[in-house]
Amino acid sequence: MAGIYEKSVTDFRRKWDKDEYEKIAKEKLEAEQMALLEKELKEPPVKRELLQPREYKVDLDSKLGKSQVITKTTPASQQGGYYCNVCDCVVKDSINFLDHINGKKHQRNLGMSMKIERSSLDQVKKRFEMNVKKQEEKKKEYDFEERMKELKEEEEKQKAYRKEKRKERKRKADDSTGLNINVDPDMASVMGFSGFGTTKPPT
Repeated sequence: MAGIYEKSVTDFRRKWDKDEYEKIAKEKLEAEQMALLEKELKEPPVKRELLQPREYKVDLDSKLGKSQVITKTTPASQQGGYYCNVCDCVVKDSINFLDHINGKKHQRNLGMSMKIERSSLDQVKKRFEMNVKKQEEKKKEYDFEERMKELKEEEEKQKAYRKEKRKERKRKADDSTGLNINVDPDMASVMGFSGFGTTKPPT
């Protein structure tokens, strides 16, 4: 009697059939996998383009220092801040706007993934050649500008030298033509040139 009582007291917990629940779990997992496969077959995966460099300049300065009246009926594109027409949202400052247009959500809406194209060896070589050509062109432009500057300076020096030479010739010519000849004071006074060519007071 005591043994039966002990068995009933200790055997009060509910027993679980492990095999049955394992079978249910497997069926559930298989159903989920089948549903996922059907979804993948129905909807082919979206093929996104590789990340491309931006071909336009981002306008961050056009609204600087300008005030704007905003009402309840003002459309989002004309509200204060920076408007993104791709995502139809307004960002309040330039730093967050740049973060937004460089972010995953914006690029996804543009149809691009965040992956970039891996450059080949030929592409890298071409880029190096292009950069070298650009540097050479800049150097040529700089040399040309320097040469033009030097030529202008040389021309100005030549002009100044010619001008000085002309003045010198004129002085010599004035000295040789005898402009220093003594003029009769009576004649000078009649003509209205009193004391012409002399500092000596009239006697």
